[in-house]
Parts: sequence; structure tokens; C-alpha cells
Amino acid sequence: MSAIEHTEARPRGTRLPRRARRNQLLGAAQEVFVAQGYHAAAMDDIADRAGVSKPVLYQHFPGKLDLYLALLDQHCEALLRSVRQALASTHDNKARVAATMNAYFDYVEHEGGAFRLVFESDLTNEPQVRERVDQVSLDCAKLVGAVIAEDTDLPEEESMLLAVSLCGMAQVTARHWLSSGQPVPREVAKSLIGALAWRGIAGFPMQGDAAAVR
Repeated sequence: MSAIEHTEARPRGTRLPRRARRNQLLGAAQEVFVAQGYHAAAMDDIADRAGVSKPVLYQHFPGKLDLYLALLDQHCEALLRSVRQALASTHDNKARVAATMNAYFDYVEHEGGAFRLVFESDLTNEPQVRERVDQVSLDCAKLVGAVIAEDTDLPEEESMLLAVSLCGMAQVTARHWLSSGQPVPREVAKSLIGALAWRGIAGFPMQGDAAAVR
């Protein structure tokens, strides 16, 4: 995913390569959608924020929904990539759980509030939005579930159920931590949630091992 620009509006008339212009428009749209929500945001607002005319905006995105979906696709992929990297970062299961929990904290704390488009969208009644939001949650859980199934004696369906629980806990807790004003220092919050998740999942035995997960 190319970096999305988060800068002050450019003066109108500034020429950019097509890809750079698209990223600039996505950056402006993200700021407007996060601040106002989908329904209150207008293409005029986004064009003004980007410092372009509406015809220029429509050259890249035929409508407001197309623009929103393009952003949603980028940020769903960003979350999925973060979870995948966390799981691949180590073969130590305790550290792997902590890294996965941390991926969700990173996601909600950064990205210019983009997590709100994924987890707090005011457009979830739109089938194309709902499908993407549900899919990224499912895909993240599948990544975690595959590791659980590989490391334990649990059937695939049970591993997936545990994975959905772990990802849901990470996502909801990270959002609550952020929205409550971060009363607990991030490192403490991350450590608490990682410990809770580990103490739960560590109780399931490794493949071919009667002992708990090490």
C-alpha cells in the first residue's frame, strides 16, 4: 500500500503524477470521513481539503462510495498485513500472542484514525462495506486460527472459534483503550491484554504433547 498523504491542502492547480494525486485524494478523503463520517461528508469537502476541483476528484473516483471503498480496502489490507507480520515475527508462542495483540494497538493508535472506517463505520448497512469489514475480521481470525490448529490438538473449527475470540478481544480492547483517553500506559495495557490472551491459549496442549503449550 502506498503511503497516504496527510498534509495541508495544496493550492489549486498544482500538478501531480496520477498515482501521487490518487494518494493525496485518499489522504484528504480519510481526514474528512474520519472527522465527519460517511453521510455528513461531501465530495466538495474532500476536493477542498485536497486543493483540487471536483472534476479532478471525479476523474479518480466516480463517486463518494467508490472513494470510501478504496480507503476501506487499503486499511483492511493494512490490518491483515500487520497481523500476518506479527504471527510470522517469532516462533515463540508467548511472544507471538503479544505481537498479535500489539498489532491491534498499533492499528488503532496510528493510521490517522483509519481504524474508525473499518470498525466504527456509519455505513455498515451498505453491503459492500459490511462485506469488507466482516471479511477482514474473518481473514485475521483465519491467520490466528491456522497457527492454533497447527500447534495444538484442536480441530480446525475449534481453533477458529478461539481465534475469533482472541482477535475480537484485541480489537475491542484496543479501541476502548484509545477512546477512554489511554488512562493506562500503552505498554502496561499491551502487557495486560497479552498476558490474558496467553494464559488462556497456553492451556491447550501442543500437538502430540500432554503438557500445556510452552
